[in-house]
Amino acid sequence: MPRSAPCVLLTGFEPFGGDSINPAMDVVRELAGERIAGHRIEPATLPVTFDGAHAALVAAIERVSPALVVCVGQAGGRARISLERVALNLVDARIADNAGAQPIDVPVITGAPDAYFTTLPVKAMLQAMTAAGVPAELSLTAGTYVCNAAFFALRHTLQTRWPSVRGGFIHIPWLPEQAARVPDAPCLALETMSKGIGIGIEAALQHREDISAVGGTVC
Repeated sequence: MPRSAPCVLLTGFEPFGGDSINPAMDVVRELAGERIAGHRIEPATLPVTFDGAHAALVAAIERVSPALVVCVGQAGGRARISLERVALNLVDARIADNAGAQPIDVPVITGAPDAYFTTLPVKAMLQAMTAAGVPAELSLTAGTYVCNAAFFALRHTLQTRWPSVRGGFIHIPWLPEQAARVPDAPCLALETMSKGIGIGIEAALQHREDISAVGGTVC
């Protein structure tokens, strides 16, 4: 596909927490270079560090000038692809990042708003994924680790520098080989997760505004 064609920036993370793999990085590799709804998928890998993830994300946006940014991260223990709705301006690291930093109860960006909502049409994406048989859900928490920090940094950066560019975050479960180490842990195959992310991206490109559909929770 010509380099001048519009593109989607798709980011994943390097392994962390002592693991040797990260399904987010694998999904990005699977979809890299694909063409979805007339847009080329441009890949980028982010470091699992609070200081480095934001800088790498901004550099990737500047490099490819995307129409859409979708960040993907691992959420071990979840059973479905989670479409994140809210990014918090809060870091409370349960474990150290890959640089050894473990900040507690500090903002992602000092002086920025308390939170941002995604600008991805997550209900339309959810509808498309589930219609294709991909396990998916809406999520109201991206945690307080590097995934949430990258999500918040993405939204703040787009809001303040590139307001016409939409972006958001998706969490994916462990791969089967990761879940095998934890009794009864849920997982999804790489093929299923890659299919779901691709379908979600297509729905996001087709829906500038989200659909009106029930997606809330009682508690």
